[in-house]
Amino acid sequence: MYRRYLPTLTLKKQQLQAEIRTIEAQARAVREERAALEAGFSSWIAVFSEKDAFPSGIIKVSNIRKGNGNIAGVDIPTFEGADFSRGDYDLYTTPLWVDIAANHMERAMLLDLEAEVLDEQVRLLGIELLATTQRVNLFEKVKIPETEENIKKISIYMADQQVSAVVRSKISKRKIALRDAEGSERQVESL
Repeated sequence: MYRRYLPTLTLKKQQLQAEIRTIEAQARAVREERAALEAGFSSWIAVFSEKDAFPSGIIKVSNIRKGNGNIAGVDIPTFEGADFSRGDYDLYTTPLWVDIAANHMERAMLLDLEAEVLDEQVRLLGIELLATTQRVNLFEKVKIPETEENIKKISIYMADQQVSAVVRSKISKRKIALRDAEGSERQVESL
């Protein structure tokens, strides 16, 4: 039974490892995109230092849309997007670049949220990978050798019982033969 179950666990372990590598690569790509966006944003940073140039609370996350996925039997969150709300600001007194900056900030926040969800996926899959690895090691290093040793002991015991039964059978046969021989001698003497 352990030998039949072990390949399934090993495949699950390999699948989890592959999925973790894939998701980590996605998270790296999202973070690189965020860094590139931030690098493009660096020319704008000086503008933010102007007093009251960028109104506080202009961008708020109103809703984070997450779905559910399943990888190798592990339920994981999936990122489906986010909704942002923009605060009110005076169009006459606010500089023109504020809308463009707000769009960039929304994109940066969206990438941050996606990276968080990907990190959560890696964390959950990592927990399952640890448990699966522990089971594989338990089967390979403990349960299968232990069971093989027990089967060996049982086989030796059964062989000993079989030899003992054969010996008892031969002893019984000899006793019966001796008794029959003695019985024959008594019949001959009584005649």
